[in-house]
Amino acid sequence: MNPLSYQNNMRILVAEDDPTTRTMLVGVLKKWGYDVVMVQDGQAAWELLQHPDAPRLVLLDWLMPGMDGLEVIRRVRALINDQPPYIILLTSKDARGDIISGLESGANDYIKKPFDNEELTARMRVGQRTLELQTRLYDAQQTLAHLAAHDPLTGMLNRRAILEQLSKEISRAGREDDHARRAGLSTRRVLWVGFIDIDDFKLINDAHGHQGGDDVLKAVAGILGSHLRVYDTFGRLGGDEFLVVAPGSEAENDLHLFERLSTAIAASKIITATGEVSVTVSIGVATGNVESSLDTLLDAADAAMYQAKHAGGNRVVYAG
Repeated sequence: MNPLSYQNNMRILVAEDDPTTRTMLVGVLKKWGYDVVMVQDGQAAWELLQHPDAPRLVLLDWLMPGMDGLEVIRRVRALINDQPPYIILLTSKDARGDIISGLESGANDYIKKPFDNEELTARMRVGQRTLELQTRLYDAQQTLAHLAAHDPLTGMLNRRAILEQLSKEISRAGREDDHARRAGLSTRRVLWVGFIDIDDFKLINDAHGHQGGDDVLKAVAGILGSHLRVYDTFGRLGGDEFLVVAPGSEAENDLHLFERLSTAIAASKIITATGEVSVTVSIGVATGNVESSLDTLLDAADAAMYQAKHAGGNRVVYAG
């Protein structure tokens, strides 16, 4: 049997200290089309398996100098890995207790030496199918996680996710502030939180319909994303309201970030299904640090945003 139809240049790690067995394994695996990575001892296998791009299918000899196969498996299984490798243990041991010990250590399967080519093929096909199912499950979980955290219309973080990010940034500011204090630095970490509301959005919906309103929301989200820094985050709170979380320090002039956002949105011509639309936004900005709570920051930014709106919109107002 030939496993070529079950794989596409899959990388496989072979860890075997016996040169004869290693040569036979590498030869047959390459003949079957595998991309073979070869090491001669357990320490080398362990070092390789710690890499993010390590092979996910592994043939591992039990008895190797320095670090045996069981110890390698135990260390690998102790790693946090969303897609762990499928490990087939190679062993000359055939006692029932030894086989149980190998599997309980974390091996997925085992092959007795000297190995039979057909048995090796069959067990590797099981490993490949397992890895394929594991990958599909992981991809599905990632898709569900993305859907749970992102607004379906704009693709940006949804309300729950952006508020979670704000909470994380408050905690991070506290850790960085504490580190700076211990280092004798006077500059403190702060957060700039911008509450953004599209001016007269109801009139846009009335004039251009809900599809036109959706086009405006998506366009504003795109403008925000293109003008924020790589370490800023933003999300949709709901309706036509957005939140920007911008970490910085007292020494940085980060407040100009929100002026730039306001100017960029006002200067853009947004194309909708019913024609071109110009929009402006009202932005309220609150500044926080480790002593700030999430609710305090949100309330302050929200109140500043309403001040901007009551003053005619198309402006930035800073709380306090």
